[in-house]
Amino acid sequence: MDIKEFFESFNNLDPENIGGWPLPIKLFIWIVAFLVAGFLVYHLMLSDTLKQLDTVQAKESTLMQEYEDKAFKASNLDAYKEQMKEMENTFGALLRQLPSDTEVPGLLEDISHTGLTAGLNFNSIELAPENSREFYVELPIDIEVKGGFHAFGAFVSAVASLPRIVTLHDFTITPAQENTHELVMKIRAKTYRYKEN
Repeated sequence: MDIKEFFESFNNLDPENIGGWPLPIKLFIWIVAFLVAGFLVYHLMLSDTLKQLDTVQAKESTLMQEYEDKAFKASNLDAYKEQMKEMENTFGALLRQLPSDTEVPGLLEDISHTGLTAGLNFNSIELAPENSREFYVELPIDIEVKGGFHAFGAFVSAVASLPRIVTLHDFTITPAQENTHELVMKIRAKTYRYKEN
Protein backbone atom coordinates (compact mmCIF):
# COMPACT_ATOMS: atom_id res chain seq x y z
CA MET A 1 0.00 0.00 0.00
CA ASP A 2 1.49 3.34 -1.01
CA ILE A 3 0.86 6.65 0.73
CA LYS A 4 -1.88 7.78 -1.66
CA GLU A 5 -3.80 4.56 -1.17
CA PHE A 6 -3.22 4.82 2.58
CA PHE A 7 -4.88 8.26 2.82
CA GLU A 8 -7.65 7.27 0.39
CA SER A 9 -8.43 4.26 2.57
CA PHE A 10 -9.49 6.67 5.36
CA ASN A 11 -12.48 7.69 3.21
CA ASN A 12 -13.63 4.09 2.90
CA LEU A 13 -13.44 3.25 6.62
CA ASP A 14 -16.56 2.05 8.34
CA PRO A 15 -16.72 3.42 11.93
CA GLU A 16 -19.14 0.61 12.80
CA ASN A 17 -16.57 -2.05 11.84
CA ILE A 18 -13.22 -0.96 13.37
CA GLY A 19 -12.04 -4.53 13.50
CA GLY A 20 -12.22 -4.74 9.70
CA TRP A 21 -9.92 -1.79 9.12
CA PRO A 22 -6.56 -2.50 7.41
CA LEU A 23 -3.61 -3.15 9.73
CA PRO A 24 -1.53 -0.06 8.69
CA ILE A 25 -4.45 2.22 9.54
CA LYS A 26 -4.95 0.52 12.91
CA LEU A 27 -1.24 0.99 13.67
CA PHE A 28 -1.42 4.65 12.61
CA ILE A 29 -4.44 5.27 14.88
CA TRP A 30 -2.70 3.52 17.80
CA ILE A 31 0.46 5.63 17.30
CA VAL A 32 -1.56 8.87 17.16
CA ALA A 33 -3.53 7.83 20.27
CA PHE A 34 -0.32 7.05 22.18
CA LEU A 35 1.25 10.39 21.14
CA VAL A 36 -1.85 12.38 22.16
CA ALA A 37 -2.10 10.49 25.46
CA GLY A 38 1.61 10.98 26.14
CA PHE A 39 1.34 14.69 25.33
CA LEU A 40 -1.66 15.11 27.64
CA VAL A 41 -0.07 13.12 30.47
CA TYR A 42 3.15 15.13 30.22
CA HIS A 43 1.53 18.56 30.10
CA LEU A 44 -1.34 17.92 32.52
CA MET A 45 0.35 15.67 35.07
CA LEU A 46 4.13 15.55 34.76
CA SER A 47 5.35 19.05 33.78
CA ASP A 48 4.66 20.66 37.19
CA THR A 49 6.09 17.64 38.97
CA LEU A 50 9.25 17.77 36.84
CA LYS A 51 9.67 21.49 37.60
CA GLN A 52 9.30 20.71 41.30
CA LEU A 53 11.87 17.94 40.90
CA ASP A 54 14.36 20.36 39.29
CA THR A 55 13.79 22.87 42.12
CA VAL A 56 14.24 20.19 44.77
CA GLN A 57 17.39 18.87 43.09
CA ALA A 58 18.88 22.38 43.03
CA LYS A 59 17.96 22.80 46.70
CA GLU A 60 19.46 19.40 47.46
CA SER A 61 22.90 20.47 46.17
CA THR A 62 22.71 23.69 48.25
CA LEU A 63 21.70 21.76 51.35
CA MET A 64 24.42 19.19 50.73
CA GLN A 65 27.03 21.99 50.56
CA GLU A 66 25.67 23.49 53.79
CA TYR A 67 25.78 20.06 55.42
CA GLU A 68 29.39 19.55 54.36
CA ASP A 69 30.35 22.99 55.70
CA LYS A 70 28.62 22.34 59.02
CA ALA A 71 30.11 18.86 59.29
CA PHE A 72 33.58 20.32 58.68
CA LYS A 73 33.00 22.97 61.35
CA ALA A 74 31.63 20.40 63.76
CA SER A 75 34.64 18.16 63.26
CA ASN A 76 36.94 21.13 63.97
CA LEU A 77 34.92 22.55 66.85
CA ASP A 78 37.57 21.78 69.48
CA ALA A 79 40.25 23.47 67.40
CA TYR A 80 37.99 26.52 66.94
CA LYS A 81 37.35 26.70 70.69
CA GLU A 82 41.07 26.51 71.37
CA GLN A 83 41.74 29.21 68.78
CA MET A 84 39.02 31.38 70.35
CA LYS A 85 40.63 31.07 73.80
CA GLU A 86 44.00 32.00 72.31
CA MET A 87 42.48 35.03 70.57
CA GLU A 88 40.79 36.14 73.82
CA ASN A 89 44.11 35.86 75.66
CA THR A 90 45.90 37.85 72.95
CA PHE A 91 43.12 40.44 72.94
CA GLY A 92 43.33 40.73 76.73
CA ALA A 93 47.11 41.20 76.53
CA LEU A 94 46.67 43.93 73.92
CA LEU A 95 43.99 45.62 76.03
CA ARG A 96 46.39 45.70 78.98
CA GLN A 97 48.82 47.64 76.78
CA LEU A 98 46.24 50.38 76.27
CA PRO A 99 46.27 52.95 79.07
CA SER A 100 43.17 53.81 81.02
CA ASP A 101 42.27 57.41 81.82
CA THR A 102 44.08 57.19 85.17
CA GLU A 103 47.31 55.92 83.56
CA VAL A 104 47.79 58.85 81.15
CA PRO A 105 49.79 61.00 83.64
CA GLY A 106 52.09 58.02 84.24
CA LEU A 107 52.50 57.59 80.49
CA LEU A 108 53.43 61.28 80.13
CA GLU A 109 55.95 60.80 82.88
CA ASP A 110 57.41 57.75 81.09
CA ILE A 111 57.72 59.74 77.84
CA SER A 112 59.40 62.64 79.70
CA HIS A 113 61.80 60.29 81.47
CA THR A 114 62.60 58.56 78.16
CA GLY A 115 63.40 61.89 76.49
CA LEU A 116 65.58 63.09 79.38
CA THR A 117 67.44 59.75 79.43
CA ALA A 118 68.11 60.15 75.69
CA GLY A 119 69.65 63.57 76.39
CA LEU A 120 66.81 65.76 75.13
CA ASN A 121 65.39 68.95 76.64
CA PHE A 122 61.61 69.28 76.53
CA ASN A 123 60.24 72.60 75.27
CA SER A 124 56.65 71.40 75.65
CA ILE A 125 54.49 68.31 76.04
CA GLU A 126 50.75 68.88 75.67
CA LEU A 127 47.67 66.70 75.45
CA ALA A 128 45.52 67.35 72.39
CA PRO A 129 41.75 66.66 72.27
CA GLU A 130 40.76 63.00 72.15
CA ASN A 131 39.49 61.48 68.89
CA SER A 132 36.79 58.87 69.35
CA ARG A 133 36.82 55.96 66.88
CA GLU A 134 34.54 52.96 66.54
CA PHE A 135 36.27 50.68 69.06
CA TYR A 136 38.87 52.89 70.68
CA VAL A 137 39.70 56.44 71.73
CA GLU A 138 42.84 58.08 70.33
CA LEU A 139 44.70 60.49 72.64
CA PRO A 140 47.25 62.68 70.78
CA ILE A 141 50.20 64.17 72.66
CA ASP A 142 52.14 67.02 71.01
CA ILE A 143 55.83 66.98 71.97
CA GLU A 144 58.56 69.50 71.23
CA VAL A 145 62.12 68.59 72.23
CA LYS A 146 65.56 70.02 71.66
CA GLY A 147 68.76 68.03 71.25
CA GLY A 148 71.01 66.18 68.83
CA PHE A 149 70.03 63.98 65.93
CA HIS A 150 71.25 60.76 67.61
CA ALA A 151 69.33 61.69 70.77
CA PHE A 152 66.17 61.89 68.66
CA GLY A 153 66.79 58.37 67.39
CA ALA A 154 67.37 57.07 70.93
CA PHE A 155 64.16 58.80 72.10
CA VAL A 156 62.03 57.36 69.30
CA SER A 157 63.45 53.88 69.89
CA ALA A 158 62.80 54.12 73.64
CA VAL A 159 59.21 55.32 73.15
CA ALA A 160 58.58 52.39 70.80
CA SER A 161 59.72 49.97 73.51
CA LEU A 162 57.43 51.37 76.24
CA PRO A 163 55.09 48.74 77.70
CA ARG A 164 52.08 50.81 76.56
CA ILE A 165 51.08 51.26 72.94
CA VAL A 166 52.38 54.63 71.71
CA THR A 167 52.76 55.53 68.05
CA LEU A 168 54.69 58.52 66.69
CA HIS A 169 53.45 60.63 63.76
CA ASP A 170 54.04 63.86 61.83
CA PHE A 171 57.51 64.86 62.95
CA THR A 172 59.49 67.89 61.82
CA ILE A 173 63.14 68.60 62.61
CA THR A 174 64.52 72.12 62.31
CA PRO A 175 67.73 73.80 63.55
CA ALA A 176 67.36 75.34 67.01
CA GLN A 177 69.46 78.43 66.19
CA GLU A 178 71.90 79.37 63.51
CA ASN A 179 75.51 78.19 63.94
CA THR A 180 74.56 75.52 66.54
CA HIS A 181 74.39 71.76 66.32
CA GLU A 182 71.15 71.56 68.28
CA LEU A 183 67.92 70.65 66.55
CA VAL A 184 64.26 71.03 67.49
CA MET A 185 61.88 68.14 66.82
CA LYS A 186 58.12 68.50 66.91
CA ILE A 187 56.34 65.17 66.95
CA ARG A 188 52.86 63.91 67.71
CA ALA A 189 52.62 60.79 69.87
CA LYS A 190 49.34 58.92 69.98
CA THR A 191 48.18 56.50 72.62
CA TYR A 192 44.94 54.59 72.62
CA ARG A 193 42.39 53.26 75.05
CA TYR A 194 39.64 50.76 74.50
CA LYS A 195 36.05 52.00 74.45
CA GLU A 196 34.33 50.05 77.20
CA ASN A 197 30.80 50.52 75.83
